[in-house]
Amino acid sequence: MTQQVPSTEPELAGVRNFRDVGGLPTVDGRRVRQGVLFRSGHLAHATGEDAAFLTTLGLHTIFDFRNAADQKLEGPDVALPGVRNVNLPLSDPADGAEFWKMVRDGDLDQLREILSDGKGAGRMIASYRTIIKHRTDEHSRVLHALAQDSVPALMHCAAGKDRAGLSVAVTLLAVGVEREAIVDDYLKSNAKHRRYKVHRSGSAASAYSPEVMELLSPLFDARAEYLTAAFDTIEETWGGVDTYLEEGLKLAPETRARLRERLVA
Repeated sequence: MTQQVPSTEPELAGVRNFRDVGGLPTVDGRRVRQGVLFRSGHLAHATGEDAAFLTTLGLHTIFDFRNAADQKLEGPDVALPGVRNVNLPLSDPADGAEFWKMVRDGDLDQLREILSDGKGAGRMIASYRTIIKHRTDEHSRVLHALAQDSVPALMHCAAGKDRAGLSVAVTLLAVGVEREAIVDDYLKSNAKHRRYKVHRSGSAASAYSPEVMELLSPLFDARAEYLTAAFDTIEETWGGVDTYLEEGLKLAPETRARLRERLVA
């Protein structure tokens, strides 16, 4: 049976992994507001109908966490009237360029070498840890912008899973969303209609053989262990979420309170 997408979550033709994170529960019994924080994959291939729908959301700001290499590969986001676009790359454009070329172009032996025996998942975990630890300035800018005036907001990267997933998770931590609910929302990126379409060079059947797809799966899955590694990094580096927000992201108590007012009902 074909999975039906709820009418409140449209299946956009050219945008993957779009959803409203409203409704998630906070530890004090409240809920994230509907219609203030959205997440998705990139908007470069949005159709006219997609753009028309996105325009109805009344977005103030789109945060694009792709780097220059991503934008060159996929193209710029479609322009939406009256919406501010903020590009905050969360990964170095040179980092892993050779690796991702092998993912796209490599033969089976190359993919086995770089991805087998847990190496693919290990790379993802290391990436999540690095972004949390070393991209504090970028996450600080996002939270301060949201607290000031930048809602409704849409956060996206290429697939809407990793860089956007972490940025959404950090935002939800800041407003007190339950940890389990953050993980559950993150894992929704695994739904078939949301998953990033893997692009491999060549048209031969071997390019998408079961073994190749199995080797690639750690890179394109949302796995709880990845997000858990990010949470663990916060604990290991700052001793807890409150210190991470205050010292790592320079989020003053009054700014955090204003953020909650904007995002939580």
